[in-house]
Amino acid sequence: METSIEELSYRFALRIVKLNEALQRHQHYVLSKQLLRSGTAIGPLAAEAQYAQSKPDFIHKLQIALKEANETRYWLRLLRDSGYIDSDLFSSLLSELESIIRILTRIVNTSKKNLQ
Repeated sequence: METSIEELSYRFALRIVKLNEALQRHQHYVLSKQLLRSGTAIGPLAAEAQYAQSKPDFIHKLQIALKEANETRYWLRLLRDSGYIDSDLFSSLLSELESIIRILTRIVNTSKKNLQ
């Protein structure tokens, strides 16, 4: 059974919330807030796309979700390279995020083709 992009992004957001709490305890406020904002934005955008007003609106919302996912990748890399998260946690989160990005990309590309 295939898991929906909404469910995948929701589970990912839960992990980001927990990581944010740990970063806050160590007073890494700026990075934790940036990661929390982008990492938890992916799911709501994917959910909102399900009720888009048109196919272009659907595509637009998912493209914004992709932008948030790419920003989240940046913050995760910065956290790893600055030593705030270890390589194992980074790899696990990145693997999950890359799956989300692949699915979003596939949905956007297919939707664009169906517009023509």
